Amino acid sequence: MDALISSKETTAFALDPTGGSILSLLVQAPDTRERVDQGGVVGYIILGIGAVGLLIALVRFISLVSVGAKVNRQLKSDKASDDNPLGRVMQVKDNNPGIDIDTLELKLSESILRELPKLSSMLTLIKIISVVAPLIGLLGTVTGMINTFQAITLFGTGDPKLMAGGISQALVTTVLGLVVAIPMVFLFAYLNSRSKNIINILQQESTGIIAQRSENAALAGQGA
Repeated sequence: MDALISSKETTAFALDPTGGSILSLLVQAPDTRERVDQGGVVGYIILGIGAVGLLIALVRFISLVSVGAKVNRQLKSDKASDDNPLGRVMQVKDNNPGIDIDTLELKLSESILRELPKLSSMLTLIKIISVVAPLIGLLGTVTGMINTFQAITLFGTGDPKLMAGGISQALVTTVLGLVVAIPMVFLFAYLNSRSKNIINILQQESTGIIAQRSENAALAGQGA
């Protein structure tokens, strides 16, 4: 007894003033897995689309980080390498030393356009997923509400739990759609920004090559 009195440890406990009513409702409340199951086939379709989007975003992130690192190394080197977009653009200048400035500009623009599909690959698909996911969720909600109203037509409004449960299940798909769409929007914006940064570097270097060729041509003309 003395040990118990001297102990200052406290134990948390719950008190239900309703005599167990709130506790019974908490026991009946569905957990996360049961909430997802309430979404039915539409809910699992949304989650599947979200998983595909995350996988695509991960692949594109790894690819863009790798390409960005190679481009940054190329910026510090005068020797063009064909393992990165900037090196391939710089090789256009090295492979065509004697052509006029206008032709060189066209060839550089062509080289940059050739790199664009590789840098922006599958980013549009991520954007499509961010738009389609909430629409599919809305479709599931509308379908669930139709089923709820059909149940009301058959059984009436005598049981509020029947209506509340049906509406809750209908709204789960909307929640899942938003849960998938919101991260996809941020991922698309981030990956698109990284892609555009690399493209801007290619355009800046291309403009620098043309400016250098023009300056060399002007100096050669003055020397003549």
